[in-house]
Amino acid sequence: MDRQIEKKNRISKKTIWISVFGIIGILVLYNIIFGDKSSKLNVDIDKVSIEEVKEGLFKNYIAVSGVVEPIKTIYLDATEGGSRVEEIIIDEGNMVESGEIIVRLSNTSLILEISNYEALVSRTSNELRQARLLMEQQTLNSKSQLLELHTNILQQKRAFERNKILFKDKHISEEEFKISEEQYDLSNKRLELLHENLQKDSVFRGVQVGALKTSLDRMESNLELVQKRLESLNYRAPVSGELASLDLEVGQVISRGERIGQINILDSYKLRVDIDEYFISKVSRGLTGSCDFSGTSFNAIIKKIYPEVTNGRFYTDMEFVDDIPETIRIGQTSRIRLELGKPKTALLIPRGGYYQSTGGQWVYVVDQSGEFAYKRKISLGSQNPRFYEVLSGLKPGEQVVTSGYDNFGDADKLIFK
Repeated sequence: MDRQIEKKNRISKKTIWISVFGIIGILVLYNIIFGDKSSKLNVDIDKVSIEEVKEGLFKNYIAVSGVVEPIKTIYLDATEGGSRVEEIIIDEGNMVESGEIIVRLSNTSLILEISNYEALVSRTSNELRQARLLMEQQTLNSKSQLLELHTNILQQKRAFERNKILFKDKHISEEEFKISEEQYDLSNKRLELLHENLQKDSVFRGVQVGALKTSLDRMESNLELVQKRLESLNYRAPVSGELASLDLEVGQVISRGERIGQINILDSYKLRVDIDEYFISKVSRGLTGSCDFSGTSFNAIIKKIYPEVTNGRFYTDMEFVDDIPETIRIGQTSRIRLELGKPKTALLIPRGGYYQSTGGQWVYVVDQSGEFAYKRKISLGSQNPRFYEVLSGLKPGEQVVTSGYDNFGDADKLIFK
């Protein structure tokens, strides 16, 4: 017998799909309003470096390189042009004493010049002797004339006085008396002129001889200088030290002023230090540093700063304060720990590749859960080879990603996996 089957209440497929899309819409809307909109990047935690920010003693120093140089270098330049190298007495690399002959030179033109100058000096000397001889002859002649004139005056005086008496007694004529008087007066005037002429002639001859003597003295002095130039053909060491270089060959002709070598004074040494221009405002004379030679530390102090900056670097000279390393050699390189200031307590973040990407303006800080790291702005101060000084943005105990950020792009958050 047939029986009526009851219909069951079922949810339609349409209702189910509407409910599903409604739930998805609600989730999407919630994510849009309240979800995390930052860009994310999945990162293998084993491929990044994570360091802890700590509070500690910050030592303000930089690590630089210094090259050992002699405390002073004397350059050797040719003083005579056209000289020919005849013999090299001391080879480079040997020690020399001040005044010791290093090289023997020859110079035909200089020898000829000296010969001509000697002949000129000899001629001037002969002229001086002739002038003196002539002056003596003139003096003798003048004295002879004086003697003769004095004799004539005495004779004329006696004749004048005798004629004066005779004329008074009317024994001679007035004309004869006048003649004797005029001759006597004329001789006296000649005597005055002779004295005056002798005096002027003496002054003139004295000036002439003095000028010749001055000229001769000057020429003899110049001759000594020229002869010293001849002596300089035996090129001598100006100071004692090491003949570091001698760029000469036998038979070579050198020009005046040409650099032929150098002598290093080895009484002490200095370090030529190469420093990045970033520190140029922080480096000054008097700063000290320590360097190692054969495992021993030595102290040095900045004595000179070169103002020129080349390819982003500048140079300073440092001299040893106390002891000098026994095994030191010119050209040797040493690492130097240059102190820029006194140590101080500060918040420290280790150095790393992140600085090249961010310039120290922000870092990825690891969340307390350790599951991700996010960007945070920071401010850094001084630096040393191990740490940066943190001025703001971080706290002690926080961890940051210190490896390079070049592969992270613009991600705001790193998700560790």
